[in-house]
Amino acid sequence: MVEENQSMKTEFILTGLTDHPDLKNLLFVVFFAIYLITMVGNIGLMILISKERSLHTPMYIFLGNLAFVDSCCACAITPKMLENLFSEDKTVSLYDCMAQFYFLCTVETADCFLLAAMAYDRYVAICSPLQYHTRMSKKLCIQMTTGAYIAGNLHSMIHVGLLFRLAFCESNHINHFYCDILPLYRLSCVDPYINELVLFVFSGSIQVFTIGSVLISYLYILFTIFKMKSKEGRMKAFSTCASHFLSVSLFYGSLFFMYIRPNLLEEGDKDIPAAILFTIIVPLLNPFIYSLRNKEVKTVLQKNLMKATTSRKFKPVISSVPS
Repeated sequence: MVEENQSMKTEFILTGLTDHPDLKNLLFVVFFAIYLITMVGNIGLMILISKERSLHTPMYIFLGNLAFVDSCCACAITPKMLENLFSEDKTVSLYDCMAQFYFLCTVETADCFLLAAMAYDRYVAICSPLQYHTRMSKKLCIQMTTGAYIAGNLHSMIHVGLLFRLAFCESNHINHFYCDILPLYRLSCVDPYINELVLFVFSGSIQVFTIGSVLISYLYILFTIFKMKSKEGRMKAFSTCASHFLSVSLFYGSLFFMYIRPNLLEEGDKDIPAAILFTIIVPLLNPFIYSLRNKEVKTVLQKNLMKATTSRKFKPVISSVPS
């Protein structure tokens, strides 16, 4: 029971990554460069997919939405983190903290379901290529994508709603570079047992379902690849799936370490590296892993670049011709 005379904290100070002042210039340059590359890569991929009709297939619809949630994740985390590196005022209100977590939880949960949907799409394409257009229709693709966003919103609403049962009367220093839910649990002077249980049940269920879907899909894909008679076909399929699986492993592995482990409320320095991995590094790598290793995307990109270069070359010539 919280005593009435205890002062409730409504503002928090983010101290993650700011306890080494001598490194702040280097950290700013590194994370700002990562942010720019992430935004250019993901937004560029979205524009390319939306403009090119040949890429309006389920695989690329999922990929475009993955690029969208990755860019949203970068926008939710990095600008505030860069500001805090040099700002004297590192405070954030409780409601701003909840809003940041809500936004991040929504896009990361949607990310989980999108990766599972992409794995299923690859399973159908490789294991049942003749039935691909019937089993993986655009209607099903849109339903799976919409479901990912609905699940993300519902999941974040549950956790943010339960935050209102907590009271914060201890330290207001959050040892993190963004407002995550676990540091808030650690600062609560109300027992967060129910919050922790709900987090474990819902996050665990989402992780088990999506990771299970990904693993089963890729196991079937591997069996199909090994049965292929063409060595070139085997190498191409294996190369594509290996790069996808690397991205999936980094994302799910860091999420699993953060939220599905015993003694969640124990303070640990390993939280920040794991958070950097799934909120900053994975969104940076995804557009390169999923597009630059993809022959169709590379072909479309080269075609658009050549078209843009050609139009620039001929524009001055046409404008200089007398009427």
